[in-house]
Amino acid sequence: MRNASEPRIVDLPAAVDRQRRSRLVETLLSRQSVGALEEPAPQGADLDLILEAGLRAPDHGRLRPWRFVLIRGAARAAFGDCLAAAVTVRDPAAPPALRDRYRAWVLRTPLLIAVGAQVRPDHPVPEFEQVLSAGAAVMNMLNAIHMLGYGGMWVTGANAYDARVNAALGFRAPSRLVGFLAIGTSKAATTAAERPDRAAHIAEWTGQAFGGLQG
Repeated sequence: MRNASEPRIVDLPAAVDRQRRSRLVETLLSRQSVGALEEPAPQGADLDLILEAGLRAPDHGRLRPWRFVLIRGAARAAFGDCLAAAVTVRDPAAPPALRDRYRAWVLRTPLLIAVGAQVRPDHPVPEFEQVLSAGAAVMNMLNAIHMLGYGGMWVTGANAYDARVNAALGFRAPSRLVGFLAIGTSKAATTAAERPDRAAHIAEWTGQAFGGLQG
């Protein structure tokens, strides 16, 4: 017998549940990259949900290659110095303004999550698929960030591919970064980005080879 103080669990009619799920998908369809960020960044239960979403990425072979390195608070200054030093090694002639720009980007980003793949080159699952799994984790996390009301952007560039930056974050070849998640709260209300034309990206195969696949 149910205790009177316990909340009653009500089964939603199938049609109502489908409408709710459709609304959730519509929310996902409004996701877009947000570069202008401010505090607060997700923390506590919100951050846990974002990280858990990353851990639900597709994973061929159950290798669990995902690795997430959180960079926040006072550690951002040290990481900005790391990026500036990497620029100097890559290009000794780089202007000081470039180093300052990297430092400023890290300091104004409330939370950075470096996402990488712990690659097992000796495994039957191809390395490419292991790295793809880490990329899928990034997308799961971006969706969770958006659903929770925060803003985020997936950032790559020279620093994401720099061996020194990778090593500083614990990634040594063949393991590698797939990029940085810059996360916070959007500084301004975002306007809906134009959706791509589906017809330009989708085809239906009818059993006949496309021209580019013919022998």
